[in-house]
Amino acid sequence: MSDSILLLAIESSCDETSASVLSNDRVLSNVIATQKVHEKYGGVVPELASRAHQQHIVPVVQQALTEATIESKQLNAIAYTQGPGLMGALLVGTSFAKSMAMALNIPLIPVHHMRAHIMAHFIRNTSDQKVPEFPFICLTVSGGHTQIVLVNSPLDMQVVGETIDDAAGEALDKAAKVMGLPYPGGPHVDRLAKEGDAHKYTFTTPSIAGFNYSFSGLKTNLLYFLREKNAQDSSFIERELNHICASYQCVVTEYLLAKLEAAAIHYNVRQVALAGGVSANSALRSKLSQLCERRGWEAFIPPMGYCTDNAAMIGISGYYQFLQGHVGAWNDVPRASWPLEGSLR
Repeated sequence: MSDSILLLAIESSCDETSASVLSNDRVLSNVIATQKVHEKYGGVVPELASRAHQQHIVPVVQQALTEATIESKQLNAIAYTQGPGLMGALLVGTSFAKSMAMALNIPLIPVHHMRAHIMAHFIRNTSDQKVPEFPFICLTVSGGHTQIVLVNSPLDMQVVGETIDDAAGEALDKAAKVMGLPYPGGPHVDRLAKEGDAHKYTFTTPSIAGFNYSFSGLKTNLLYFLREKNAQDSSFIERELNHICASYQCVVTEYLLAKLEAAAIHYNVRQVALAGGVSANSALRSKLSQLCERRGWEAFIPPMGYCTDNAAMIGISGYYQFLQGHVGAWNDVPRASWPLEGSLR
């Protein structure tokens, strides 16, 4: 333990308050407090998220230290999510991280949230765990982001494709909302789709040049489809819910992977990864494995616990930044919007 870099990580970009302790690239603890308050509103309410972070951050950090069986004075650095995310939520994590690092007189490491999602693949739970080799292609999919990233090294990442409007996670959540499913809707769509026929209904696959995505038209297509069917039969959605979910999810996942496959071929890489909250989607995980098996590629899919927002991914990203001397300054500020490229000094 004495030869290890002990790092505390804090994640507060949206509606998860999380703290993690890492010893080098191994996770000693990873505590997550989920905010249930948003469910009745059908989406995250920024002001409520900020208040919940204020309530959770002290006990969450204390629990992370306790589970890791270390004291704060043993820490070598503190990593935190600087952005992108909700400004009020980021402010809570940033302020806490700065205060604690200043009190302990240790370095502060600002981390880009989407870089961290990708770096979750490098958390080693076992000594023989296989991690991606550089360069590889990663599809990062969440409620707020959809990107295809060429990963050349832990600190060198190039966005080669991204959504020009809505994110894939939002497309699933909004679809769930119009069908009357609870928030967050993506997991409910995934669950119901397992009992449905993915080819019963046809939705238009968006047509965007290159490796970019667009989901706004697909959401509109579903909305008009449901309005028309519901006007003819008010029980249509309830009766056909499984099939609608399966058909819609099929279009989303196949669209995501078609672009990813094209990018992997273009950049001549044979290792392909998923990251972000939507990487927990069972259909997406299964279809990526099938794609890689067909192509003779290697698929990397993070464990479920590292798909959604968590501090362990902030910690592993911060660890690699720390090794290269990329530490922050006391006057760094949260960034609600922050391009992945150029996010390191």
